[in-house]
Amino acid sequence: MEIRARAPGKIILAGEHAVVHGSSAVAAAIDLYTQSSLHLPPSGDGGAGVVEVDLTDTGLAFSWPCSRLLEALGETCRKAELQAPRPCSPEELAAIAKLVELHEIPEAKIWLSAGLSAFLYLYTSILGCRPGKVVVSSGLPMGAGLGSSAAFSVSLSGALLTAAGVVCAEGAVDGTEWQLLGKDHLELVNTWAFQGEKIIHGKPSGIDNAVSTFGSMIKFKKGELTNLKSGNPVKMLITDTRVGRNTKALVAGVSERASRHPDAMASVFHAVNTISEELSSIVELAATDEIAMTSKEEKLAELMEMNQGLLQCMGVSHSSIETVLRSTLKYNLVSKLTGAGGGGCVLTLIPTLLSKLVLEKVTTELESHGFRCFKVEVGGQGLQIQQG
Repeated sequence: MEIRARAPGKIILAGEHAVVHGSSAVAAAIDLYTQSSLHLPPSGDGGAGVVEVDLTDTGLAFSWPCSRLLEALGETCRKAELQAPRPCSPEELAAIAKLVELHEIPEAKIWLSAGLSAFLYLYTSILGCRPGKVVVSSGLPMGAGLGSSAAFSVSLSGALLTAAGVVCAEGAVDGTEWQLLGKDHLELVNTWAFQGEKIIHGKPSGIDNAVSTFGSMIKFKKGELTNLKSGNPVKMLITDTRVGRNTKALVAGVSERASRHPDAMASVFHAVNTISEELSSIVELAATDEIAMTSKEEKLAELMEMNQGLLQCMGVSHSSIETVLRSTLKYNLVSKLTGAGGGGCVLTLIPTLLSKLVLEKVTTELESHGFRCFKVEVGGQGLQIQQG
């Protein structure tokens, strides 16, 4: 049996940081994916064989004898109640950490440990100790704020739950061999993926895995999610500055600034909330002609520009981000950071009427600074499945 699942990354169109202080934010799926391919041999006797994971983008592969997993995890290494995912207990997490430590992970890639722990938790909880191999590949840059860990958890959960017979594809994606799951099955995958995200991040919001699972666009505020339907395709150029950032430190910095200047920052957060609410309304409008489309894109660009200015007020910009802003402004294009800031990725709205030549010039200039660029469509499909 072979099952392939792919899940998209995400961007924040508006509202990052302010959402922590009660404002609305808007997130959207992008057509860059992480794919998990699961191969199960014909026989799956517990205790025999190995569980393997090949992380192709890192050039590393890991395996554990099923007998070793049974010894370390005991009864937890059995098929769980698949319709009601249980959180990973501290005792189980400690046992999984010891299994991960059996492999000598290079110091430069020690961040893989959390992902491997999530892998072992999801695999053994859903399939028990059945031998199998998972190959993971991704078009998403890791640690750049594009939801790579959520896409990993969602694609892995989708493949495992399909293999367990708990979820199944219901409809095809036009023009492809990929299939979609129904709403109830997607909700179950999302619940499992969230457990994986908690192992990786500790206390995630759940937004990244929700966007990766369901796709499209989501407005979120104080824990409540509202699905948005994009009236027209939205295209963005994503620039990965390759500058690492400390998300926790950036979030803490915004909170400290708010404590020093409560009234001023309250006004900033209120303005961001207004931008997110207006942007969510605009993206759902259907522009039926060229004039309407241009007007819609100009409004989106203005809102992105205002949001970026407010993010600068919060102190989360960076010299690399400012370089992207200056470079794109030369071509009358509007950009804003996405995610935590302090480096990471920057969004640039690509107007429908922008010529390919101009886009190539912008991309070339950005890449001359050592940045990576990705042209993406925003608000597309979520989790997709193939069975071979």
